[in-house]
Amino acid sequence: MSIRLGDEAPNFTATTTDGEIDFHQWKADSWAVLYSHPADFTPVCTTELGRTAALGDEFAKRNVKPIVLSVDSVEDHHKWAPDIGEVGGTDLNFPIIADPDRKVAELYDMIHPGEGDTSTVRSVFVIDPANKVRLTLTYPKSVGRNFDEILRVIDALQATDAAPIATPVDWRPGDRVIVSPALSTEDAKTKLDNVEEVKPYLRWADQPS
Repeated sequence: MSIRLGDEAPNFTATTTDGEIDFHQWKADSWAVLYSHPADFTPVCTTELGRTAALGDEFAKRNVKPIVLSVDSVEDHHKWAPDIGEVGGTDLNFPIIADPDRKVAELYDMIHPGEGDTSTVRSVFVIDPANKVRLTLTYPKSVGRNFDEILRVIDALQATDAAPIATPVDWRPGDRVIVSPALSTEDAKTKLDNVEEVKPYLRWADQPS
């Protein structure tokens, strides 16, 4: 199944380290970051889940719930959790989905046979409170994810949802933003601060507070 931007994130029920969940009910009115990792007790994955736990407060202040999947059992997840806490410096504080029958992995197209086996690649799905998929990323198994980038994209999505703007290359919160092409310069000046027209199609403004 190919999941595209704007699609509704498929719902599922699953066993996790926090018990049984219905995905849409679990995330409720929150954003979610759903990502997969190839296997428990592996080095790159341990660093990634440790980083996710350490970023718990950053996710919370953005109203984001992280949740992770692998094809291993919930018993293995629980055995692995102390290693995640030791390596990352923060105890596990989000659920890990057990998907030994690969039901969820196949639903989200997380298994790429060309990568060599039936474990999942490093897929990322950012899902908004309306259950719409807003971002997809796929990393190879040998490359760890950049969680600063994942947070940056969530900041950009939330900023562009809140105002008629877009974000330029390498944007960070607080940087200048781009006026939406759907908005005239005259209208932009009534809605945004310090509008500057560089080209008829490129207008800068201060990020709305």
